[in-house]
Amino acid sequence: MTQDELKKAVARAAVEYITPKLFNDSIIGVGTGSTANFFIDYLADIKTRFAGAVASSDASAERLKKLGIDVLDCNSVSELVVYVDGADESNAYLHLIKGGGAALTREKIVRAISKEFVCIADGSKWVDVLGKFPLPVEVIPMARSYVARELVKLGGAPVYREGVVTDNGNVILDVHNLQIIDPVGLENAINQITGVVTNGLFAAKPADVLLLGTADGVKTIKAL
Repeated sequence: MTQDELKKAVARAAVEYITPKLFNDSIIGVGTGSTANFFIDYLADIKTRFAGAVASSDASAERLKKLGIDVLDCNSVSELVVYVDGADESNAYLHLIKGGGAALTREKIVRAISKEFVCIADGSKWVDVLGKFPLPVEVIPMARSYVARELVKLGGAPVYREGVVTDNGNVILDVHNLQIIDPVGLENAINQITGVVTNGLFAAKPADVLLLGTADGVKTIKAL
């Protein structure tokens, strides 16, 4: 199977997974990226089964609206029954690296108000140790150079993602050359740097379930 076929398979599996959890008044969280886009497209088949969605990016919100799915402001929702999104990497504890699409801050907010986080990914995203994919860090623009120097002290090699401005008006530093042995500790340490909005480690609040697309089919994985 091609990578796109694997992404489509996990997106379909996610729709099947969440359908029994939905009621007419349910609000779901929807992520950002290529795998999440397939999930949004398949959501159209069950859009009468739930009340609406909170999106983690402007792009996902527009995609949902085009399919006739109501998009709600996060401030109007106290709890989401489930949040479905992709990842750039996952380990066996379902600690994730996210943010390749520069939506990491809004993704963390959506995750924070969700009862369950279902991650969908193809098999290439499964790793023993996080860090092969550069770790995105969202930064207030005036603090970019300072934050970069602090990230070097933590062992990383930050690279400014040129031409990218987040939906929040901030910039992204992608931190290379990390072997992330303590994801929770590193997530907290980076978030303490003045000028950092947040970073792409989802370890303090990892995924609850991973639907992983493999050549042998979609595997349902729960954290160790």
